[in-house]
Amino acid sequence: MSRKFPHKKSVVHAIAEKNTYQYPFYTFAEFESRSNKMANAFTHLGITKGTRTLVFVTPRLDFSVITFALFKIGAIPVLIDPGMGVKNLLNSVKQVRPEAIVSIGRVHWIRRLLPRYFSELKIKVSLDPVGGKTHNLYSTLDSESSEFTAVDMVDDDPSIILFTSGGTGIPKGVLYTHGILNAQTKALQEMFSLDENQIDLPGFPLFALFTLAMGMTSVIPDMDPTSPATCDPSKIVRNIIEQQVTFVAGSPAIWDRVGKYCIKKNIQLGSVKQVVMFGAPVRAEIHQMFQKILPFGDTYTPYGATECLPVTLISGSEVLGLHLDRMLQGGGTCIGKAVPNTLIKIIKTSDIPEQEIFELRTEQIGEILVSGQQVTPQYFEMDEETKKAKIIQDGKIWHRMGDIGYLDKSQNLWFLGRKVHRVELAHQTFYPLQMEAPFNRHPLVKRTALVSLNFEGKKSSGLVIERHDGQTQMSAKFRAEILRLGLTTEATQTIQHFFLHPKFPVDVRHNIKIDRLKLSAWASRKVSQNV
Repeated sequence: MSRKFPHKKSVVHAIAEKNTYQYPFYTFAEFESRSNKMANAFTHLGITKGTRTLVFVTPRLDFSVITFALFKIGAIPVLIDPGMGVKNLLNSVKQVRPEAIVSIGRVHWIRRLLPRYFSELKIKVSLDPVGGKTHNLYSTLDSESSEFTAVDMVDDDPSIILFTSGGTGIPKGVLYTHGILNAQTKALQEMFSLDENQIDLPGFPLFALFTLAMGMTSVIPDMDPTSPATCDPSKIVRNIIEQQVTFVAGSPAIWDRVGKYCIKKNIQLGSVKQVVMFGAPVRAEIHQMFQKILPFGDTYTPYGATECLPVTLISGSEVLGLHLDRMLQGGGTCIGKAVPNTLIKIIKTSDIPEQEIFELRTEQIGEILVSGQQVTPQYFEMDEETKKAKIIQDGKIWHRMGDIGYLDKSQNLWFLGRKVHRVELAHQTFYPLQMEAPFNRHPLVKRTALVSLNFEGKKSSGLVIERHDGQTQMSAKFRAEILRLGLTTEATQTIQHFFLHPKFPVDVRHNIKIDRLKLSAWASRKVSQNV
């Protein structure tokens, strides 16, 4: 891309200054030159092909530059979401055993205080002066050559290690190969018809690695990517408008706030062609908001996971035009058809590792299984976790998504919730999105969560409700209205207990996936206290 578009902007950083924004940038030629200098600097420090290199860099122009420099060497960047909490973060570092680190200065002080988590670390690079044996990257960068010959890599060579968020278990290091990154880039480019004429604003920083490889300009927004639910929508809207962004992506928590702000201020985003939301099911109201905000665009919800992305794709227009009624009646969330070269099977739900594939028929509910070039082969040095998540059949790797769903007659995939969130009672199994949809239609309800209640050895189902106003006292009128909604389907009539919760616990990465296991424990305690 630097040869094709040397003077085109590659990465742009939105930096607020008083009442205005500055937008410093690197051209593609500058990006290439700088990443070559960094590749030379890293090589001189001893980072080579296969070196696991922990990268902790706040969103800035050099984040992508550093990552591509490590790719050129053949090193393996290790990226861990700092939002997962200190305990999970440190345990993830210990598990992956990094040999090198490139980070902001603050992380180096933590490293020095807690050296047992960094026992195999040999090469230490900082973006800030921290002294000691830690090399300051910028102190010698100007003297490095701007020429570098990238190491030859093949599809099966390890490329990067990304960690799952640990929302339904321990965080796990997912080992990607260069072939997988190439397959993902190609799939995303084809899914959204992306090319060098588009401008990207990634609410999730890693997305920029794909769009830059396509020759797109990537604008780093003025927000904290570790806390998307607290973003300031006015800042993001201003960055989009001032940079004429055409493609935006990130957690639904971001675009919910941006959508409400635009509706309130009567703003349309005329340059935006695609709003891509991932990380959790997207409510119909968000699609409906953006129908008014995007005069020339649409919303999209790709389905996937850290271990396998993308799997399916659907547009907001299709959701609202073809599937809304079924969704509102408890059919789950329609997440579209498989992307090209991707296979989906629904198998009998089981918690047993390495089970045989027992494929279910159309409309039958079960566990979602995926195979394709984008499916990662293993977790890093976690053989037991790999056995739980992967099934090998006829030479193909099938990934168990950990989700429940079904395929309809048109081969659309419907999502009903996480496998660990299903509620199994004596004679029937219930799934979150199947049970929650009728109650979410109440105007005072922000969201609901189906939970399993365990009291004195007996299991029952309950529904926890978060209201828009945060109310925690159940009035007789509100309870009667909720009970009336519960009568609309046979399944929801079985719910025996209802609770009001002030604010749902959510996942650390996207700030929107409901932690139903925490709510289940909380509701079970409430039941025991009231008996």
